[in-house]
Amino acid sequence: MSDPPKQLYYRGKLDPELFKKSLAIVGSRRMTSYGERALEMIVPGLVVENVTIISGFMYGVDTKAHRECLDCGGKTIAVLGGGLDVLYPPENEKLYSEIIEKNGLILSEYEPKQQPQLWTFVQRNRIVAGLSTLGVLIIEAGEKSGSLVTAKIAKKLGKPVFAIPGQITSSVSIGTNQLIKEGWAKMVLNASDIIGTRFTAPDRPTNKILDILSAEPLTLDELAIKLDKNVIETGQILTMLSLKGEIEERGGKYYPK
Repeated sequence: MSDPPKQLYYRGKLDPELFKKSLAIVGSRRMTSYGERALEMIVPGLVVENVTIISGFMYGVDTKAHRECLDCGGKTIAVLGGGLDVLYPPENEKLYSEIIEKNGLILSEYEPKQQPQLWTFVQRNRIVAGLSTLGVLIIEAGEKSGSLVTAKIAKKLGKPVFAIPGQITSSVSIGTNQLIKEGWAKMVLNASDIIGTRFTAPDRPTNKILDILSAEPLTLDELAIKLDKNVIETGQILTMLSLKGEIEERGGKYYPK
């Protein structure tokens, strides 16, 4: 780097193996259900290949990337935008502890008690990009997203940039789609596009229902048959998806929102 950090503070296990095969994942703080599902498809395949996931510990894509990695049995590195003793966002207290407990790492270049600021988050992006060996994957980014800054830093450092294509109607997909269109980033549809090994993540019932309904609206009974599940279990999943605002029921049939 032309402006490397003077020092790095850490909590957790400082194991050089963590950095040998690592990928930075960044994206919108306003992550949509599409972005969430994309992470659930991509991250398991990366974990199987012992890829360490690096991210910035913020709302949205960062938090989901850390969480999905841990849930799949992987290791993750969080680069903070403030001092190690300043928990931000506070909702991530459990995640902070779990990263350390599961042999991950919490990093910061800032002195203890340093409060996160807009400029500290921007500055920490160069560390997120710099630590990755496989490159930077961007999942959902608006037209002026900070994730695009990270993409530019990665390019400057000679790191590969990857992006998940997004829905053309979504404001948080403008940045990622533009990166792909202009040749700044390689389009990623699965983990093998990054690591070259084919891996199919196990189907989650919620994902499968959303995929089925995106093709055609169906009744509860019709969905149960397609999923090979009983009506009660299928109904419970539909209720959860309805409460999350991902589907709606009209005339006895379910539609994706």
